[in-house]
Amino acid sequence: MTRPAESPADPPAVPSGDPVRVLIADDQVLLRGSLRVLVDAEPGLVTAAEAANGTEAVRCARQDPPDVILMDVRMPGMDGIEATRQICGSPGTANVKVLMLTMFDLDEYVYSALRAGASGFLLKDTPPGELIAAIRVVAGGDALLAPAVTRRLIEEFAHRPQPSHPLPHTLDGVTGREREVLTLVARGLSNTEIAERLYLGIATVKTHVGHLLTKLDCRDRAQLVIVAYESGLVTVVRPPIGP
Repeated sequence: MTRPAESPADPPAVPSGDPVRVLIADDQVLLRGSLRVLVDAEPGLVTAAEAANGTEAVRCARQDPPDVILMDVRMPGMDGIEATRQICGSPGTANVKVLMLTMFDLDEYVYSALRAGASGFLLKDTPPGELIAAIRVVAGGDALLAPAVTRRLIEEFAHRPQPSHPLPHTLDGVTGREREVLTLVARGLSNTEIAERLYLGIATVKTHVGHLLTKLDCRDRAQLVIVAYESGLVTVVRPPIGP
């Protein structure tokens, strides 16, 4: 883990009280061991269990739900994306946060992982300190949606058909101001940047984001970005085809 990575713009405070329990799911034994040492050496974090594939990750999460799962994308049998879908889609584990880890910086992994319910997406060469910070971010209820990830999501949507109905019923009940905030969230702006753009206080922006999460039944900011694009509220300017 040597390459610099982007940090979240609005990281929550370091969790206090009970330690954040982390499930490590990766098919590489050495990497699991390294991650366990890294997690257990950090104050306020503890390894809850290890899993060698998606099936084991789902079973461990259901038996003893952790706070955060470090989930490898590519694993034998059930992969990390399907495991995330089952964990995040099950009532008993819906509150578990999933942080996806992969060696591959590919658009389809980013979109599929976040669509499945993941709260973050990191490359395995992310520096250890930023990985620990990422665990704290998702454990605190936020999404690790750095600008680079947002750009990849935008590129992914640029290659998808435009929705036939620009504003479906899923946005009913969302106020004009909330739509403004949602648009800026989808563009990858932090709460601080949104506050500056709309001349609002940080607390007010956080309140609007909270209302959006509730009204749109979203887990976190990553899901808000997807709703904004899939609903047609935010669109991508596509380059012209041909000369």
